[in-house]
Amino acid sequence: MITRSLQGTIKARLFKGKAVLLFGPRQVGKSTLVESVLADQSETVLHLSGDDADVRDILTNTTATRLKAILGTKKILFIDEAQRIANIGLTLKLVTDQIKGAQVIATGSSAFELSSKVNEPLTGRKYEFMLYPLSFAEMVQYHGLLQEKRLLEHRLTYGYYPEIVTKPGEEKELLKLLANSYLYKDLLMLDQINKPALLEKLLKALALQLGSEISYHELAQTVGSDSKTVDKYIDLLEKAFVVFRLPALNRNVRNEIKKGKKIYFYDCGIRNAIINDFRPIASRTDTGALWENFVIAERIKYLRYNDKDTQQYFWRTTQQQEIDLIEEEGERLSAFEIKWNKNQKVRFPQTFTENYPSATTQIISSENVEEFIGFA
Repeated sequence: MITRSLQGTIKARLFKGKAVLLFGPRQVGKSTLVESVLADQSETVLHLSGDDADVRDILTNTTATRLKAILGTKKILFIDEAQRIANIGLTLKLVTDQIKGAQVIATGSSAFELSSKVNEPLTGRKYEFMLYPLSFAEMVQYHGLLQEKRLLEHRLTYGYYPEIVTKPGEEKELLKLLANSYLYKDLLMLDQINKPALLEKLLKALALQLGSEISYHELAQTVGSDSKTVDKYIDLLEKAFVVFRLPALNRNVRNEIKKGKKIYFYDCGIRNAIINDFRPIASRTDTGALWENFVIAERIKYLRYNDKDTQQYFWRTTQQQEIDLIEEEGERLSAFEIKWNKNQKVRFPQTFTENYPSATTQIISSENVEEFIGFA
């Protein structure tokens, strides 16, 4: 079994007087992770799912007395798909505050749904964790560094969703199912998404512009909408863990772009499924963009799992000088160029090195990527 990076971290937070919340997209293994955490105390666990209508009825507008009766002799209340339960934050607060010795764990696949419902009731009473698709580091722990590096091209094509990794030979079929169904289920249930066809067009446009600076105005023209709607849909896609935005670094250096942004996908396989392109790396024209997406997404997993307070940007000037990734940790800046071809010559722009003389620079290639994404 593949051990997730958060397993020990979550286990160490149990019975500390706080609710444990686990966010993440559908199908990344949230339930499996919680079950692994609780494996040695399964007899004390009551496992409920917000997908069940009777569970939603029981846990909506409930009382501490009723919750005690529901728990009985169990000490741990595990609620899957908690975002589907009305007033779930108050329910979690009641368990945490009113039932002595009880631990509540809730998972949710929609951050914008679950966060808004639990933040106020659970202020100061919760630990929050984000689970992503499987990571390079987790797979290295599972079957070794050499094996995982041999599979890099496969990961760029098919990604890291658990079902994709564990069912070789079925990748295309499963990814198409995931991209067309599970991934957007929460989004399409929202009133804000009143144009599913527009969402599909926008996703394809974002997938085709991978690694490029994004203009909401140009995107709106491409998909036949307006900038405000495009901005709203991208925000929802980000909150549903489909994509993430990388802003431009701007420190008032002359010619730096001020409001630029790039958009990447949390998983390369999902991106490729959206445009139905599963060609091998040697046959692709977008390998550089895929590699850039892969490395930055893996870096995010590493930083979040290790609780690193690091801000990420890209850098570009109006003269088209560019650096793929800038990280800011405290007062320290680090600049990274991400290149699939380890022999490609890279020179960091003089404008950057002169204006940020204390910044470190590094080239990330397939040869040294393990040092950057959490497994040196």
